[in-house]
Parts: sequence; structure tokens; C-alpha cells
Amino acid sequence: MWNLTMLLCILWAVSLLYGEMLTFWVPSIWSCSWPPLLRSTSLSSSAMEAQHPGNYVKIAVVADPQLMDKTSLGLPPKSLALEISQFYTDLFMRRAFLASILPLKPDAILFLGDYFDGGPSLSDEEWKESLSRFKHIFDLKTQGKRNTQVYYLSGNHDIGYASVLSHKPEVVRRYEQEFGIRNYRFTVGKVEFVVVDAQTLDGHSQGSLTSASWDFIKNVSMDVNLNPRVLLTHIPLYRPDWTTCGPYRYSPVINQRVFHAVHDQEIVYQNYITEEKSKYLLDLLRPVLILSGHDHDQCTVTHMSKHGPVMEHTVGTISWQQGNLYPSFMLLSASNDTIQNDSSLQDAISTQLCFLPMQTHIYIWYLSQFVLTLLALLLWPTNGLGSWRYCRVFMEYTRSLISSNIFRSGAKEKNEDENCEYEMIWDAEGSMHLVKKTSKAPLTHSSERGLSERGNAVMRSTARRQISQETELSTAVDMNMDVELDMMAKLPPRASKSRTKKVIRRLMRTLRMLTVIAAVNVPLYMMLLFKDWTEQ
Repeated sequence: MWNLTMLLCILWAVSLLYGEMLTFWVPSIWSCSWPPLLRSTSLSSSAMEAQHPGNYVKIAVVADPQLMDKTSLGLPPKSLALEISQFYTDLFMRRAFLASILPLKPDAILFLGDYFDGGPSLSDEEWKESLSRFKHIFDLKTQGKRNTQVYYLSGNHDIGYASVLSHKPEVVRRYEQEFGIRNYRFTVGKVEFVVVDAQTLDGHSQGSLTSASWDFIKNVSMDVNLNPRVLLTHIPLYRPDWTTCGPYRYSPVINQRVFHAVHDQEIVYQNYITEEKSKYLLDLLRPVLILSGHDHDQCTVTHMSKHGPVMEHTVGTISWQQGNLYPSFMLLSASNDTIQNDSSLQDAISTQLCFLPMQTHIYIWYLSQFVLTLLALLLWPTNGLGSWRYCRVFMEYTRSLISSNIFRSGAKEKNEDENCEYEMIWDAEGSMHLVKKTSKAPLTHSSERGLSERGNAVMRSTARRQISQETELSTAVDMNMDVELDMMAKLPPRASKSRTKKVIRRLMRTLRMLTVIAAVNVPLYMMLLFKDWTEQ
């Protein structure tokens, strides 16, 4: 039993180390790397050389952390269930950021919105608490030490849709105080990124927030810019119903849905920007690439504008609690070289989608391993392999039966010498012959009585030898059966132990072994938890 317990301890330790630590190293070590830029004659001479880190700037793209709060699961605030859910969700994202993204050494980090789940409905105190969690998860307090630039994009779970924006201006103010303005642009390498507040694009044209967003977009469109442009919007652009999302999507495609308030017809929900505003946005900004979030699942589509096709990547959520079993993030390489030809602006940008560990599968494996551990401890023989003596006895007994011809055909072989007599007859020349005659009396063994009748020949030696062998074999079989029965008799009788005592003894043994396994692995598990949660 102790050998089994030690084996289970080792298996649990290996599972915990992989599930809580090593699996988060896979993206940065094995499955994910910065995508190289395409070589093109339109690039400058330095871009024609072999690719090296100096040729591009590395940007990590993160979407929809959507930190859980009182609005997420309908649980009471500060309840134990909510606190546990928040802790494990936050812990996964912190591990993903520290162990999967930061080891790739990005030059910049781009968040595509929805940092909180119930941002517009949270009080100032609750909002600050969620903000503190957000900074802790993504280690934002130390980003300045790493010389990593961070860029933010507002989402509907941060400031709401047009209906909320028009009635709760304080939500926008506290967002901008912490994350900055909602419409802006910045340049990384030789690529320009344009950030727009998508929640206001389909609002009333007379609204101040909607007007401000479109004024910003028009001003950007009038600037002469030779650098490729990337559009950043939290809400994806319009696409026809049932448009396929490419091979990386795992949930069904969601078609266009837009809901308006009854009293003022402001938007209360939309999953895509409307078709009219999407085309207008593409025509004004002329982006070579679009990055969006909001959908929580991966989606890649191509939009047709009057300037040509434009690809949009909707990045899946980084959280495992937001309806996506396959959390992800994106790596974007932006060219550091000047583009010489407008027709090849797309060659200045390259992307790669990276998947994070499937946390639900890890927990399912833990549960399965726990069930297997219980079964192994409960069903494992009490005294090891010695308890299988019954099987050994049965096998030896079966083998002896087979060797004794028990299982052969029931028809006996013909024996010409059985129940017969031989009479000596002399012919005219004086030669003797043996003539076989049927015996009227059953033939008796010579060992029981002598052959007293004169003129009768004894049975042939072959017949005697066969009968002797059969007698010896039958005796051996009987002896083997007696030995096996003696062995069976020596086994402890089932009635000698109470069934209740056996069950209690086995349960106590299982509990004792589980205690040993827990004593070894629970401290390891707690160490792994707090190692990742505490400040670096």
C-alpha cells in the first residue's frame, strides 16, 4: 500500500506542477513566437536584409479581461462563492500575463477594452476596487520599470453603450481620468494606430460624444500619412449574417443584433457596428488592418471597401470565465522601416494568434484524477498480490484437469484387449496358436487374484501398462484435488470477519492514505497559488 501511496503522491505532484505552472510556459517556449514580416521589394533596403528584432516592434494584444464582480453571476457582493470565482479567474489571467506574454518581451501592450464586467453600474468604491485588481493582474505598476508602453481602448462594459453614455456622464469621466481619452492615435515603429470609441459611433448625431468621435475620425482622415494604419475598435465592424470566422473560432457565429431604448431610441446593445457606419469608417480611415474584441471568440473576416479588401481580426478573451474554452491573445509585429510603396502597406504588419491553457480541462483532469485515486485506494488488495492466491489455486487446478483428459471427448478409445481370453491351440504340425475368445466374466486385475485357470493366457503387457497409467493419473488428480482443497481450507474463511469491519477497515486505510497524499501535495498547491498571486 505504501508503494501505491508514493506513486499517487508523485502523480499528483506532477499534475499540479504542470497544471498550475508548466502549462503556462508552453506559449512563450513552444507554441508562440513573434511573426516575421513579409519581405517585399517595396520595403527599404534594410528590410531586404535578414529579419532580426531591430526590423520590427513587438506588440502584445489583449482583449476582454472583463473582471468578475457583483453583476457577473448574480451572487451577493462579498459572498464566498463570488470571492472564490474572482480569485481563480484573476489568477488565471495573471499567470497568463506573467508566464505566457511577458516572457516574449513585448515592446508595447495593447488592451482592446472591457476591463470590467459591470463597469457602468459599479459605485466609485467598487470601481476602484476592480481597477486595483486589474492593475495587479496585469502588473501595471511595474510596466514603467520594464520600459513597456501600454495603450487602452474603451469597451461597452467599461462605459456602456450610447444609452448609458447619454445618461451617466460620470462613467466616462472616471474612465478618462484613469485610462485617458477615448479617441486618439499613436505610432509604433512605422505603423500608425487609430483608437476610436465604437460605443458612440451609432449614437444620435446631435449627441456631444458621438459628434466628438466622428470629428476625430474626420480629422485623422485628412492628414497625409504614408505609414500603414491600423484601426482599433472594441466593437467589430459589420459583416453579413452567417459570415464564417475562420478556423480558430469555436462557438457559433453570432449575427447582427442591435437593440434600442424605447424612450429615446438610443442603443442599449449591439454586437457589430451598423453597416452604414462601418463603410463610412473604412472609407475615411483606409486602414490596412482592423483589430477588435467584444465577441469573446476568435474571428477573422475580410471587409470590402472602395480602397480594396481589409482584414479584421477579432481577438478572443483572455479570461477562461467569459464563455470561451480557449482563451487567447495576439502577437503583432509592426515594421520599423519606412514603406516606399502604398500598394504594399500590409507587408509592414504581421499577426499571430496564441492560445492559452484550457483551464476547464485542467480542472476536469484534477477531478478525474481524484476519482481514480479513490478507486485505487479502495480497491487495491489489502495485502498486495498475496490476496490473489485464489486465482493461482484455480489456475493450477484447471491445468491439472486439462492434463488428465477431463475435457476430452466423452467417447472412449477402442481397446481390443478388454474383456477377452486367449486359448492355446496346437495344430497338426505341433505349433501353438493363441485364439481370442470373448470372456463371460469381467476381467479382474492380477493384483487382486492370480490367474488359476489353466490354458488361459494373461492380458498383454500393453493393456496392463495403460490401465496402470490411468490408475496412477486418477490417483494423482485425486491427490492434487485434495491438496488444492487443503489450500482452500487454509484460506481465512469469509465468515471469520464481519463485512462491516472489513468496510470500516478499508475506509480507514483509504482515509489514512489520502491524508498522506494531501499532506504532500496541498502545501505544493498552495505554494504555487501564492507564488503567482503575490507581487513580483
